[in-house]
Amino acid sequence: MEKLIEQSLDISSAKLLLAAEQTIYMLFWALLIGTLIGVSLGILLVLTRPGGVLGNRIAFSLLNDLINIVRSVPFIILLVFIMPLTKGIAGTTVGTRAALVPLVFYISPYLARLVESSLLEVDSGIIEAAEAMGASTLQIIWHFLLPEALPSLILTLTTGTIGLLGVTAMAGAIGAGGVGDLALTYGYQQFNTPLMTATVIVLILFVQMIQSVGNHFSKKVRTHK
Repeated sequence: MEKLIEQSLDISSAKLLLAAEQTIYMLFWALLIGTLIGVSLGILLVLTRPGGVLGNRIAFSLLNDLINIVRSVPFIILLVFIMPLTKGIAGTTVGTRAALVPLVFYISPYLARLVESSLLEVDSGIIEAAEAMGASTLQIIWHFLLPEALPSLILTLTTGTIGLLGVTAMAGAIGAGGVGDLALTYGYQQFNTPLMTATVIVLILFVQMIQSVGNHFSKKVRTHK
């Protein structure tokens, strides 16, 4: 089976395995760090917006504008633009580890907007009731806001994961490794159509799997509320 795959795609199984490992590495760490930052930013957007629990027009405007600015930069341009920062953080501007910096910069504001939308769906009456009971800001977030928005947040994370998977492939343009680099270097540049086709199929299957898992858990949480 292994030799059949190598002969069909004209590439060693070791390179295929390495590309898969690099993609999973970038996806996992960028998603983990980006989720921590994105969820925090999303919560701050909801809390500081006019009429929010910590309503502060200046803080909200600054945070809102900052997120809009970062989100407005296409990922391929962001890769190049923050190279000095990437060099300072990762010690290099090429490779899988270096790609994590722009990936986190990309996914954090993206998730922040999705989290904001999910949290704004929570009935304001629940927050008002929590405040009336004397709940602190942290208690409102942890015991009321996040649990009520959890089904939507699961779908938000699912959407973010799929979006991040797409840009990890794009990160192959700077030698970040992974499926994108495999398709570009060994597929496109060497006119290896079977490898390009296989790469597309694998990515489609991966996206379908991620979406199915996200839908399943979101539905499960929603029915148990």
